[in-house]
Parts: sequence; C-alpha cells; structure tokens
Amino acid sequence: MLTKQTIDTIKATVPVLEVHGLAITKTFYKNLFNDNPQLLNIFNHTNQKKDRQQTALANTVYAAAVHIENLEAIVPAVVQIAHKHVSLGILPEHYPIVGKYLLAAIKEVLGDAATDEIIEAWGQAYGVIADVFISVEEDLYKASENNGGWRLFKDFEIAEIVEESDVVKSFYLKPADGSKLPAFSAGQYISIRVQVPGQEYLMNRQYTVTEGTEEYFRISVKRENDENPNGVVSNFLHDSNVGTQVQLSAPAGVFTLSDNNNPVLFIAGGVGVTPLQSMLQSIDDRKASFLQCARSKNVAAFTETIEEKVDALGGIYTAVFSETEGYVTKEQIASLLEDGTEVYVCGPIAFMEAVISNLVELNVPSENIHYEFFGAAMALQIQTTR
Repeated sequence: MLTKQTIDTIKATVPVLEVHGLAITKTFYKNLFNDNPQLLNIFNHTNQKKDRQQTALANTVYAAAVHIENLEAIVPAVVQIAHKHVSLGILPEHYPIVGKYLLAAIKEVLGDAATDEIIEAWGQAYGVIADVFISVEEDLYKASENNGGWRLFKDFEIAEIVEESDVVKSFYLKPADGSKLPAFSAGQYISIRVQVPGQEYLMNRQYTVTEGTEEYFRISVKRENDENPNGVVSNFLHDSNVGTQVQLSAPAGVFTLSDNNNPVLFIAGGVGVTPLQSMLQSIDDRKASFLQCARSKNVAAFTETIEEKVDALGGIYTAVFSETEGYVTKEQIASLLEDGTEVYVCGPIAFMEAVISNLVELNVPSENIHYEFFGAAMALQIQTTR
C-alpha cells in the first residue's frame, strides 16, 4: 500500500513524464542492454530500433502515474502487456533489473529535478506495479499449463509450407516431441524464437495462429523487403524448408471475439488479415461482413476462403486494392454497419488510425471498436469531429 505522500509525489511527476517520458525510456533501454546484453535474447529488436518499445513503456509509466491512486483503471492495459510478456518468457527475476535501470534513467534524464524523494516514491510505486504484473503473468503461465500448454518455449519444426499469395506463406508447425497442442482462442498469437544466421542474439517475433489443431499450429507470414528490419524473422521463415527447427511459446493475447450475438464487421489492412480471418472462421451463428484491403489482388491472402465463409454467414465481402494499403472511405464502412455491430480492425498503424477515425465519426460506440497492434502497443492518434 502506497502512502498518501508517495501518491502525491508520483502524481506531481505527471507533467514531467508527459514531456520527458520517451527520453527516460530510451535512456533506460540503452543502459539496460549495454549492461545486460543477454536480455536481447528476449526483447524484439525491431521494436527497439523503431522506438516502439520505448514509446509503449513511456505510455505505460505515464498511465501508471496518472492512475496511481486507482491502479485498477489500467488493469486492461496490464493484462494486454502481460500476455506479450508471457509470450516472450518474461519472468519475476527480470523485474528488479528493470526497476534498477528505470529509476537510474529517471535520475539521468531529469538530473537535479529528480530529488531523492521522487526517486524513493517511484521505487515504491514500481514495486507495487511490478507485483501486479508478476501476479497476472503467473496466472497466465498457470492457465496455459492447465490448458495443456507450456511455460516459456517449446521445440517445434516446420512440417508444411503453403503459398497463400505472392508475398504470404503459411507454415504448419508441429511439436518436435509429437505431443498434443492446446486449444486457442481465434485471434491469439504465438512467439517464434529462432537463431537467424548472422545475428548475435536470438530473434523473437509474434504471429497470429491462423489455424490450429491438436497436431499443428499454422501461422501465415508476409515476406518483407530485405531493407525492412521488421522482416528478419519473417524472411528467415520464408527462406526455410520443411524440417527447420524453431521454438514456440504457447498461445496468448486478448484480441479475441466478444461473447455475444451482435453482427460483426472485420476490416483488415494487408497482413492484418491474419487474426481477423481466424476469428471469422470460428463463427457459426453470427452475421459477419469483411472489408479486406491490400495493395493488389496478388498479395491479398485468404480471399477465397473469407468470401466463402462470409457468404455462408449472410454477410458482405468487400475487397479494396490500392497502393496505399487500401485506405477505405467512410461511406464504404458505413454501408457495412448495422445497429450493434462489433468492429474488429487490424493492419498498419496509419491504416487503423484512418479506419477508427471513420468509425468514431460514424458514431460506432467505443466499446464496439476492437483493434490490435503488431508489436508493442502504442496509442493511436485518432482525429475525430466529435
């Protein structure tokens, strides 16, 4: 339990974090990895290079400070991040290391403004927040094990490779020990960990489980431009053959279908189609429509199976192909909405910002708008007319 004095001290730092939060987290990660390079085996390297992880942590620290009197307000964000942590193998022993370097980064960036009182208050607050994460993550680890899953990583091999489009391949992954796989919720992801030739550290990347049985998980992966740092693991998979060994975490993630009978509209941009088509295929008795956007028909994946399933569910399938990742119009979205429609959006960040802004302008309730990032969670910049 934090004292009133500690809470007041934390709340007084909110304006400072709003201005200097990203500088603090950049300093934190730089010093952390300089002194503990082995942690690069856990963290996503691309998210670091593009400042995604730094931004996500800055957002989290800021939210914790704002809601320090009522941390229950950030529980949804904690749960989402905890799923990411579990899929990457974050353990309780990592938290004291993070706390040490986070406090040191606050002191380094703020200088004399970071008084002993502020550092002590943040040390106490970090301890409380870390305990919340550790507790939630342990519950997730145990839930996975109780569901037939596993903790940390398990050896798999690529059993089959199928071309879905000019740039997307599906990889069927089977446990190396032949064990049965746990059930998963449509929309969840796994982390793949591989040793990429030429890379000093292990590389991690999260992919949606696009299909799965007791025998295999399927992931569907887009080949990236060789200059794109986000493509190291994806391109490694594309260049792999049947029999290649990889390691997988158990399924995780909270981007799943709501438990009701409302009509559903899926809006996918590019490879963001992967979790949405998985959700679509899991539906038996709800009306569902699908708006699929891609640069061209040749790079769009799952078009035929999506259209067939949507037809069976009494919905409308619409494809939009353009070089701008198919930024759709408000009118196109409006034509697919009904009262109570639950909308699921996934794709590039700019695509989601445009789509969600349109949904807000169309008066879709915020609780009916669901979206997921690839990589570290960051705040969307939504422009509205409300």
